[in-house]
Formats: sequence, structure tokens, C-alpha cells
Amino acid sequence: MLESYLSPLLATVVNLLLAYVVYAIARLAYLLDNWSYFADSLTAEVLQGGLVFDTAAILVTNIPYIILMLLPLHWKENRWWHRLCQTVFVAVNGVALAVNLCDAAYFPFTLRRTTTTIFNEFQNEQNLGGVLLTETLHHWYFVVLFIIVVYGLWRLYTMPRLQSGKLTWWRYDIATLLSLAAASPFVVAGIRGGFATAVRPITISNANQYVDRPTDAALVLNTPFALYRTIGKAVFTVPQYFDDEQQMASVFTPIHVPNDTLPMTKKNVVVLIVESFGREYIGALNKSLENGRYHGYTPNVDSLISLSTTFEYSFCNGRKSIDGMPSILSSIPMFVEPFFLTPASMNQVSGIADLLGSKGYETAFFHGAQRGSMGFMAFARKTGFQHYYGREDYDEDPRFDGDKDFDGMWAIWDEPFLQYYQTKMSEMKQPFMTAVFTASSHHPYEIPEKYRDVYPEEGIIMHKCIRYTDMAIGKFFREASRQPWFKNTIFVLTSDHTNMSDHNFYQTDLGGFCSPIIIYEPGSNRQPAILPKVAQQIDILPTIMGLLHYPEPYFAFGIDVLNTPAEQTWAVNYLNGIYQYVKYGHVLQFDGQTPRAVYALRDSMMRHNLVGRFSQQPQMERELKAIIQQYMERMTNDRLRPQR
Repeated sequence: MLESYLSPLLATVVNLLLAYVVYAIARLAYLLDNWSYFADSLTAEVLQGGLVFDTAAILVTNIPYIILMLLPLHWKENRWWHRLCQTVFVAVNGVALAVNLCDAAYFPFTLRRTTTTIFNEFQNEQNLGGVLLTETLHHWYFVVLFIIVVYGLWRLYTMPRLQSGKLTWWRYDIATLLSLAAASPFVVAGIRGGFATAVRPITISNANQYVDRPTDAALVLNTPFALYRTIGKAVFTVPQYFDDEQQMASVFTPIHVPNDTLPMTKKNVVVLIVESFGREYIGALNKSLENGRYHGYTPNVDSLISLSTTFEYSFCNGRKSIDGMPSILSSIPMFVEPFFLTPASMNQVSGIADLLGSKGYETAFFHGAQRGSMGFMAFARKTGFQHYYGREDYDEDPRFDGDKDFDGMWAIWDEPFLQYYQTKMSEMKQPFMTAVFTASSHHPYEIPEKYRDVYPEEGIIMHKCIRYTDMAIGKFFREASRQPWFKNTIFVLTSDHTNMSDHNFYQTDLGGFCSPIIIYEPGSNRQPAILPKVAQQIDILPTIMGLLHYPEPYFAFGIDVLNTPAEQTWAVNYLNGIYQYVKYGHVLQFDGQTPRAVYALRDSMMRHNLVGRFSQQPQMERELKAIIQQYMERMTNDRLRPQR
């Protein structure tokens, strides 16, 4: 008889164990679909940590189910009520499975679990249905897995015994009330991450205690947890590494005060932000790959590099397109979450366009997608671009083929849009500053029909897109070189972030941030070179200001990399709760409180942790702490401009 009174509790426990099986299947699918990223570092601790985060997610998302099952009301003991409970249970855990599987497909682009900022990231896109359909077709096996698992959930669900005619109702009510009371502390402890009073509710960053690499934290976590833990959360928390602001500023300050006396050189500035154009694809920057036999997929950019200045180590400051814009154009890296998806995006923000616009430059931003896409138009206007040209403007120009050149998903194909770009620049008054954001080297990895035989499938699906975009870049520079403004122009070419990879080096914590930074100045006497320096996207703004001899103080987290000694150049990025700081030939991984690892840059696979054994580690920590605290304080206090 006791079993009858406890039947709802026992059924609840059995069904929650079934939810663990669903999460385990989702994690296995996540692992197998991204095997090359995790295979070398998979440990039992990853699975142990996964159980902790799965417990929290399962208990949070299944609270409605637990309450429905354990409500101390005897009238709920009938078939229709428990069929409702079954429907709620299967629906909740089916959705959890779906978002985990979707995130498995998204991981190679971000190297992290998806958070709630994704809803803001894509809120202006009109083509999400097409994107989802395309990805569903590419990952058809996830659809099959989803159907099988949800069907299994429904069939294996345990119904409690219904013995209403044999029960004493007051005893039943007491039994269910006690069951609910007994379950409550376990639910709370599971959500918090443990029973100890010192345990704070676990957050995304806690995943790093179970892994040696920040990338692996994504495997420890699950997507439902990452989503609900970032709802309405304050993104930036100011640490107190330094009590004295002057002391902190002596270590690092983002306020640049020019000290040269040369008059400003008003050259044109052209910034090409090439979608997903990671360093890996560029043969000229990978001469050591495949024992020197690697030629890459970018003959036109290789030729450009032979005329340009670039860097031995160069990095992006984020993993998404919306990270690239602030990093490149405003010298603001991505820490914690994409800058212009946070409340700090409402701060007063400067940028290359704003600074040069104040000196008489005409400025324009170009993006072949519809206006509003990715929030680029809003950010461009906020940072001082006077004109914005998108898909609609391209369509209205009778010199081009309008929507015939639309790729059907995102934007105008790169080849015609880059020709439109150089044509519009030729109509601008000098000096001008422009930036273009390309789109074709992107999901769904298609190229125009007429080039499908020219650039066939090879290697990974991304390569043909890179070849096409490289051709478009080459054609752009050939046409631009015929324009009267060409030799009076500084060109900078970089990528917004990296993308798909087929070399292990580019799948490490640091390798996933390797982007080209190419400075081409056709009218300069500077000798082309690959300099033995560290460079990053946030260096682009101050480096341009240095080349132009900009005369006034300005705000930038980066440095003028051309006028900084090699040993003082550095880079920083953020991945899954870990800051990575590159300097002195090493990379420091820091979780905000404790150094987690130090690797030599020559240890390209990041296998030999030198933490505590590198003499300059304390100095690296001190410098990184100053960067972090300056960033957090200035974000929260709206201090992203020099004080007047």
C-alpha cells in the first residue's frame, strides 16, 4: 500500500532519469558531430561536469512537470491528468533535445554554447526560415535522431499507478505533500550545483573547472542551461584588481594621446571585412603547413600579401560577425558577450568613421544584405558613418543587375557587390573612409552557378566559397588600381572571424581566433613584410590613426602595431569564461581569478602547460587584469571616449 501512495514520486524520479538519458544522447551527438575539436582532450572529468550541468538544466526545465506530478491534490489522480503530465514532460525535454542538437551544428562557428543574445543577434533577419531549412537538410541525421528519441520518450514514460478506489485520500495528500517537501531540497541543490552552503548557483564559467581547454567547456555545458542562465543577467561585472585608477592606467589605458608632431596625412582609408576569411585558408600565411606543400585557396590575396605588411601572429577578437564590427571599426573587443547586444551598446561610442569624419572625411559603410541585417546599419550610424549602402541601394543602381545578383539567402554575391563598392567610392569626395562587409563565404556555402565548375567541391565545403571570394577580391583590387584615388589610399583587409577548419592547429583554443590583418598602402615606400609581431583586430583603428598622424586623443583598446616594438605587441580574446592573452611569445589563459594555463606560441597544439613555470607570467597577469578592469569599468560607466 505504501507503494501506491508514493507512486507519483517514484514515477517522477524514473522519468527524470529518462531525461538524463536524453541529455546524454544530445551530448554524444554534440561530441561526434564536432569530433575533431574534442578528440584530443576528452576526459572523464568532462562527463562528470556534464552531469552537474545536466542536473541543473533538467531540474529547472522540468519544474512544471515535478509540480504537476507532486501536487498534494487527490483529485488529480486520473488518466487525463497524467496524460497531461506526460505531454508536458515529453514537450519540455523534446525542446531541450532540439536546442542541443541545433547548437551542435552551430558550434564550429562560435566554439561556445548559444546564449540568449542570439535572439537579438538575428532579430532583424528575414531569411531565418531558409537558413534553418538548409541546416536541417545538411544535418538530416539530427532530425532522424530527434524523432527516434522523442518517440522513445513517449513510449518509455512511466505512468504512476492509479488506484483511486483503494486509497485513503488524507493519507495520499500527506504522502504527496511530504514527497514534494522531500524533493524540494534535492531540486534546489541540483540547480545550485551542490549541497554545500558555500556553493553559489553554478554559471557558465563554472564549466571550466572540469576542462583543461576553454573550447571543451562547450561540451561540459548544455544549451538549455546556457540559455536560462543568461536571461536578464548583467553582462559586465567590474573586478577590483586595482584600487587606484592611476596605478591601473600606468599598466594599461585605452586612451591614446598622439605624440608625433607631423601634420595629419589625409589619405583615404578602405577597410575590407571579409566574411569568415580565416588565416588558415591563405597560402602565403601558412608556408609551414603540410610540410611546405600547402598552397591555400587564395591566390589573389597571396599576391596582395606580397605587396603588403602583415604579421606573423594575427588574431580576431571574437567568434561572430557582430564581434568583428566593434573590434575592427571601434577597437572594442568581445568580452563575455557581443558588445552591441549588451546594454553598453547605448554608450557614447567612437570609431574610425567618427574620428576621420571630424577631420573632413566622407564616410560610408557597405553591406550587401538588406538594411538592418545583423544590426550593422545601426552600429555604422552610431559610430559616425555618414552613408550606408545595402542590398536595396544596389538594387536601385541601374548600372548593376539588382536582385539577379542576390544569393537567395543573405546578400548580393561578393563579385558584383565589390564592384559596386569601388564604383561608389569613385563617386565620393576625397579624402574618404569606407568599410565593406562581404557575405558570400558563409553558410549555406554556395557560389554563383557560373562558377560551380570553376571552383568545384574540394576539401571542406568552405573552400570553394573562399576561392570565389578571393577571386572577387582580386577583381576589386584590379579595378580599384585604375582609379585616381588608389595610390592615395590605405587598404586594410581582415576577416570578421574564422570558420570551418581542416587543420588541427586552427582548432585549438587560440587557433580558432587566427585571422589575417593585411595593410596595403600602394603609395607608400614601406617595404612589404610579414613582421614578427602580434596583431589583432582592435589594433586596426590605432594603426590607421598612426599612419595618418591623427593629432587628437582617441579611444581604442588596441595599439598602433606598426609603431610598437615587437616584444610589446599583444592580443586578447575571450572564450567560454576564459581570457586568452598573447604576449612575450606565450599565451596566458585566465578565468578572471586564477591563471589556468600558459603555453608557448611555438607549442602550436597547446599541449605543454607552463603555468607557474614562465618567468613573465606575473607580468602578463598584471597587464591582462588592467585590460579587463578598464574594459568593465568603462562599459558600465559609459566612458568609451576620451574625457574632454
